[in-house]
Amino acid sequence: MNFSFRRLFSHFRNFLLRLLNKEFLIFLFFLALSGVFWLITTMNEVLEKEVAVPVQIVNVPDNIVLTSELQDTIRVTLRDKGYVMAAYWFTDHLQPLKINFSNYSKTDGHGVVTGAELMRLVRQQLYKSTEVRSVKPEKIELFFNHGLHKKVPVMFRGKIGAAQNYFITQTKLVPDSVDVYATNDMLNSITFVTTEYTSREKVSTSEKKQVSLQKKNGVKMVPDAVSLEIEADVLTESTVEVPVVAVNMPEGKVLRTFPSQVKVRYVVGSQLVDQVFPSGFRVEADYRDLQDEKSDKCTLRLVAKPELVIRASLEIEQVDYLIEQQ
Repeated sequence: MNFSFRRLFSHFRNFLLRLLNKEFLIFLFFLALSGVFWLITTMNEVLEKEVAVPVQIVNVPDNIVLTSELQDTIRVTLRDKGYVMAAYWFTDHLQPLKINFSNYSKTDGHGVVTGAELMRLVRQQLYKSTEVRSVKPEKIELFFNHGLHKKVPVMFRGKIGAAQNYFITQTKLVPDSVDVYATNDMLNSITFVTTEYTSREKVSTSEKKQVSLQKKNGVKMVPDAVSLEIEADVLTESTVEVPVVAVNMPEGKVLRTFPSQVKVRYVVGSQLVDQVFPSGFRVEADYRDLQDEKSDKCTLRLVAKPELVIRASLEIEQVDYLIEQQ
């Protein structure tokens, strides 16, 4: 009895599996059939799509330098039936457009490949049924010369900020000058080139960053990028004693202050502390202030400090004084 039940269950399961497999195969058949009909319908519809076509400048003499950034691709909008458009998308039917430089060699360093010329070159590769709707860009400009160039400095354009309690000790560009190629008139007007705008904030360690140069139409720069080197240092506070110098004293009079030297507090990078000397600071006492204020105290001013330091200030700003007649 138990054996008969297992056989019955096995037959029932096999029947269900055959039924499901049959229905699934039928479903797949109709799904594939509908996909074929959809594909045929789509391929017969008129489509309008944009395709990329590479561009090449050929027959450039060895003594010619192209100074403009070459347009290596144009975007062409085509209109045709789907199966024709598929041929453009999935095959190498569209080859790079070859622009013959010799057609522009007699110009004054500036040539223009017009939109009409670009369309003509594109149509040479298309099927007769295909319509060209648009070409972008509408023209390609060529700037060139016979190697005329000069070296100009590179200026940094941007913003560099240190992190809290840090100090930017140095920024430099390597190289600090580049060769520029352009027409004679353009070269005469170029005195420097700049980097692209670069922003670095909260810098706390020394770093190097590749920065591209700001492009100029018709100008080729060699190299076209430089290295921005930033050196950062942690800030430290220190003091130095500086003598008080009397200024605007009448002849025959001497101003003596008590004390004769005062402390100046300043902040500097930790690696630059040994490069700060008292001679880089100047503290003055102006005799004319004594006449105006008629005070028993002399007001001091910090009038000079080394470029290395920041936030320099006097520890005391008023001291006792004595004027002696000589």
